[in-house]
Amino acid sequence: MTQEVQVAPVATNTPFEYSQNLVISVGVSDFERAIEWYKDVLGLELVYKLEKYGWCEMATPTKHVTIGLGQTEEVKPGSTTPTFGVLDIDAARKYLESKDVRFDGDTYEIEGMVKLCTFYDPDGNSYMLAQSLTDEIPS
Repeated sequence: MTQEVQVAPVATNTPFEYSQNLVISVGVSDFERAIEWYKDVLGLELVYKLEKYGWCEMATPTKHVTIGLGQTEEVKPGSTTPTFGVLDIDAARKYLESKDVRFDGDTYEIEGMVKLCTFYDPDGNSYMLAQSLTDEIPS
């Protein structure tokens, strides 16, 4: 007896261009300890680390999905922020704003690396858009 495997559908009718990358942003209280835990316990690999910003990304076994660890003073469990890579953050933001999506301030840039902005769903769950400014680190 053969079991049929169901494949999840892929969104193809999107209003702006995604870059095929997803970063799951997680707040951590001890940056270095968290990096070691994600390496040792989950077997993830450090992609890059920005000490100045208290930020790093860890590669997962899922293609184009990383876990971003961000140093924070107060960790709020359940406050994970999925981050969608997009090709043009200004166009994506403009589209979302046309749908009355609430944003948390302006789009900001980590010079020469990435542009970011945070937005919220109707229940207040946070998401981010990220546009890579380099070929080395995917958005």
